[in-house]
Amino acid sequence: MSVLSLNNVKKSYKLGDGSEFPVLKGINVSFDKGELVSIIGESGSGKSTLMNIIGGLDSKFEGEVLVDGKNIGAFTEKELDIYRKNKIGFIFQDYNLLPSLNVWENIVLPLGLDNKKVDDNYVMVIIKTISIEDKLKNLPNALSGGQKQRVAIARALASRPSIILADEPTGNLDSRTELEVIALLKTCVTKYGQTLVMITHDET
Repeated sequence: MSVLSLNNVKKSYKLGDGSEFPVLKGINVSFDKGELVSIIGESGSGKSTLMNIIGGLDSKFEGEVLVDGKNIGAFTEKELDIYRKNKIGFIFQDYNLLPSLNVWENIVLPLGLDNKKVDDNYVMVIIKTISIEDKLKNLPNALSGGQKQRVAIARALASRPSIILADEPTGNLDSRTELEVIALLKTCVTKYGQTLVMITHDET
């Protein structure tokens, strides 16, 4: 069952001379529930632009982005904000953890900002799945790169989004930790039935 579909999505950027540079030239693709998809391409090929459009961070594009049958391109800013909070979980290459908060606080922060009740049992299941239960009181500066990425993954899963968007999630990791993180993402997708769209330049 398709949870996300892109129909003839186009995006161009204006250059200094007034001309337009096309980045996305009519993207047609659909993503099923529980599917893990990699979008692979060189730097500048439009991967992050596509991710920003799917995530509701860029609303200036042509075509349709349908999530559960609703075109997010027609959403107001308020509706986009609700969409990002309820439907999307973001995992970034640079982790985006707050240095003054410990691991637990970083994981549940988005829920608190959205005035949602934290389901402690559900969050702890995630934490145990990704093996950071002994790091909950640690600040980010006491974690390795792989541990920080695990925290970022837990934070993305904690709000139960239907779609996880991962932007170069292993770009700052060594090869061994990279394989561990990818295996972890696969496990989470299978266990929680979410759709994972990951962009990378690494074909391996």
